Formats: sequence, structure tokens, C-alpha cells
Amino acid sequence: MASHSRRRPLRERRTALVFAVAVAAVGVLLSLVVALRPDSEPNAVRAAAEPAANRPSTPRTTPERKPEPKPKPKPSKASPTPTAATPSARPSPTSAPRSSSPRPASGTAPLAGRIQPQVTYKGVATHYDAADGDGACLYGPSPDLMVAAMNHTDYETSKACGAYILVRAGNGASVTVRVTNECPLPCAPGQLDLSKEAFAKLAGLSAGRIPITWSLLSPSTSDTVSIRYKSGSSRHWCGIQALGHRNPLARLEIRTGSGWSRLTRTEYNYFLSPDGTGCGGPLRLTDIYGEQLTVDGVAIRPDAVQPTRVQFARH
Repeated sequence: MASHSRRRPLRERRTALVFAVAVAAVGVLLSLVVALRPDSEPNAVRAAAEPAANRPSTPRTTPERKPEPKPKPKPSKASPTPTAATPSARPSPTSAPRSSSPRPASGTAPLAGRIQPQVTYKGVATHYDAADGDGACLYGPSPDLMVAAMNHTDYETSKACGAYILVRAGNGASVTVRVTNECPLPCAPGQLDLSKEAFAKLAGLSAGRIPITWSLLSPSTSDTVSIRYKSGSSRHWCGIQALGHRNPLARLEIRTGSGWSRLTRTEYNYFLSPDGTGCGGPLRLTDIYGEQLTVDGVAIRPDAVQPTRVQFARH
């Protein structure tokens, strides 16, 4: 009996153990089933398992980039932009179509130097003994003695040579003179040293020095321009001078293989070709108004005054 009673507790314990294991197994199985259901998947596991194409797209919040402002164009030098501190730019001259006549509008003198047309200058008049009227311009004896020596500044390296000047005194008297000479320093800008004959038309010689006003003229004349080659001129070197021109001369050019070449003007009023280029060939003369005269057939004859058939227009 004792032996049978010891076996029963062991069987009961086994049964209880088997039951416990079974219950545990069922619990584990139920846990696995629940864990593997799609509806109960944790978000982290589902996010890792789902393909990227199936994931809901979450919009990214990035700061909006504003377009960069375009740099302002810098005003060109050719056409500056006017500002409050800068006066408006002066309009540039436009190129007008070239006409068949080279004569520009009266009064305009784009090639004038210090002495401009239609301008009245103030100064003083003195007088000197002009002898035969020759002077620094090297024109030679003058047909009359209504001549003047221009002050050094306005003489402008002989650019004033041949200019006709109307001179007026304070008493109302006036005289027209031609510039044939230079009055050296200390003659001041605006000063004219007149021949005694011309000064006497304004005041008595005893006055010595009088206030005046003067202006450039473009007189009427029946003369034509003449050309003279300087002594010593040849095909290898030459100096060329124009005489009898109505208006002040701005340029003298010689023809070359590539066109026209401008010669340098001297203080003694000759235009030089130091290597002989163009000597004896066609010449082109330009006055301060821009009118051009072409002269052909002037031979190299030193010191000879050779008349032409051309003259500048009156202004």
C-alpha cells in the first residue's frame, strides 16, 4: 500500500507538467500568430519591411530660395547715366550724310583753333613799323600795309597766318587787317600789333596803346589760292606754303599710295615733307570750316608763287 501511494503523486506531477507545457506552447503559438498578423505589425517593422515605392511620401520642408537680383549694368563711358550730382551728358554730334558739296554750314568751324568765327575778342592794339608787310608768316611783301602781328598765344604755331581780322576801337573807328606776322611775348592774348598805317585808322600814333575788340572775317575776294615751294625743296625734301586763302588754313595734305597724308605745320607757315613723300604731287587744302580744295599740277619750283583756280567759300 505504501508503495502504491508514492507512485500517485509522481503521476500527478507529470500530468501537471505536461499540462503546463501544453499551456505554455499554446500561449507561445498564440503570441506568434498575433505577432505575425499584418494589422498588428509595429510601425518600425512595417516601415523596414515595406518597399520604398509603397511608403507614404512625407513632404520635406525646405526653405524657399529667392532668386538672386541681377547686377545693374554699369553705365558705359560712351553714354553716362545722368545723376543728380552729374549734369546731363551733352548730345554727341551725329554723322550727317555726305553731300556732293564739301562746303559746311556757314558759321561752323570744326577745325578752328583759338580764333573762332562769330566770336568777339577783347584786347589792346599797339603799332610797329611793318616795312613791306612781310613777317613771320613768310608771305613776302604785302600788296597793302593793312597788316597785323598776332600775339604769340593766338598765333598758335602760324595757324593765324592769313586770317582777316576786323578791328574796332572804342571811338567807333574800324579797320580790316590780314595777319602776316607774330607779336612775341610779352604780347598778351587778345593783343594785336598793327602796322602804323592800320593803327592810324583807329587813333593817332601818339596814343601808342588803345583798347580794342576784334573778330574773324571771311571777306569777299576775287583772288585764288596760290602755292609756293620753299627754297631747297626737291623730290627728297620739301616745304609747301599756301597763300591768298580767304579763310584760315587748317590742314595741308599730300597724296600717297594709301590716301592723303597730313603734313606738319611750322612756326614760319610752311608744311614740311621731310622724306619727300608727295612733293610735286596733288595737294589737298582744308580751311577751318572743313572745306577741302584739291590742287593738281603744281611743280616743284622753289620760291615761285604758282596760282591755282580754286578758292574757299565765303562764310
